[in-house]
Amino acid sequence: MIVIDEVTVAASARIYAEGWQSWSPTTWYRRGDAAHRPQERWQHLMRFRPGTELPDEGIQGEGLLVIDPGDGAPVRTYAALDAASEVPSITAHWLEDRVVVRASGPVETTETDASGERALELFGDRFAAAAGVRAVAAVPRVWCTWYQYFEEVTAADVWENLREIEQRELPVDVIQVDDGWSLGTGEWNRPNPRFGSLPDVVAAIHDSGRRAGIWLAPFCVGAGSDVAQRHPEWLTGAAGFNWGDDLVGLDLTHPGVRDYLVDVFGGLQGLGVDYLKLDFLYSGAVDAGRFLPDATPIEAYRSGLQLIRDVMGPEAFLLGCGAPILPSVGLVDAMRVASDTFHEGGEDGSQGLRGRMSLEARAWQNGRLWMTDPDCLVARPEFALREEWADVVLRAPGVRGFSDRIAALDDRGWELVRQLLEGPRR
Repeated sequence: MIVIDEVTVAASARIYAEGWQSWSPTTWYRRGDAAHRPQERWQHLMRFRPGTELPDEGIQGEGLLVIDPGDGAPVRTYAALDAASEVPSITAHWLEDRVVVRASGPVETTETDASGERALELFGDRFAAAAGVRAVAAVPRVWCTWYQYFEEVTAADVWENLREIEQRELPVDVIQVDDGWSLGTGEWNRPNPRFGSLPDVVAAIHDSGRRAGIWLAPFCVGAGSDVAQRHPEWLTGAAGFNWGDDLVGLDLTHPGVRDYLVDVFGGLQGLGVDYLKLDFLYSGAVDAGRFLPDATPIEAYRSGLQLIRDVMGPEAFLLGCGAPILPSVGLVDAMRVASDTFHEGGEDGSQGLRGRMSLEARAWQNGRLWMTDPDCLVARPEFALREEWADVVLRAPGVRGFSDRIAALDDRGWELVRQLLEGPRR
């Protein structure tokens, strides 16, 4: 890290630090605010930037940091020029009446007399133009299986809710089958018999005039998965823990991995799936050796995303999740900009509004870098925080999704769902 600037600031100064990926804490900080830190190694792997140390003090952004001095002086933006191969870490340390800024690589420094929020918008416009961002598609209205059924979803569950959507004439564009349709992470070519027939589900969705969506985590495997056991040469480094197994990244430069991904996505494309939620994508960019030794982790990651786009075609809708932010620009149509609303066991709202901070801080990305995804509305009365969460989701721009068993909604739940689906589609 080298010092690149010192800024005189007032007591009301603010600093915006962009997180590495969708689930990384992202917000504006004031003097005295504690920086978000992982408590465990798995949290560093899955919520921060694997292979990159965090400072003991101060604030760290990955490729983007903004200082609003709070005294009327110009707002300063420190940012990566592009993110095709490297993304510098940028730190800010409070020191009496100054902030010292350091970076691990080249950054562009700009100033504006506008607000800090406007500085982010200006950066987004510049970065998106350089990255060749595609025109933003129409905002999808999505029913998703996840927060109601989790991994236990079945074809019968999807059919039941599809019938409810049709009978109630809900303006839903996409039916997204989340985790549970396959045998597990890295087993995307092995349908789960418990789920039932995925081809029949996709056909029923198409017959209703809607798009068929599928969730998968294509860039990692469980250490105990069939793929990992048969192809250890495909693996890179540790990527956290989930589904009762250690997660390991796939080497997206390896010819065998690339053939495997072509097979997986070619199969989904042939089935008629054209809406993909691509999750745990950070695992494609873990710091590790690769088949192509000169490829940086970011270059490998981007090559994997580009491969998916090539297989699925330009009309497919790609939604990134758990994905490195700046390296994904120009390669996905939409991006989750915060952590999950809750995990299994938190259906009662006991885990709090986990995604609120980051999705509100990243609202500037919508319509610039991509369409933002604030995560699903949960409208059933058993979710104790439904009013607070609905207030956040209904105000947020981007994807309009909900995840409930439709037949079990009460009158208030129906009111919230209709507000979501019929409200502004920014």
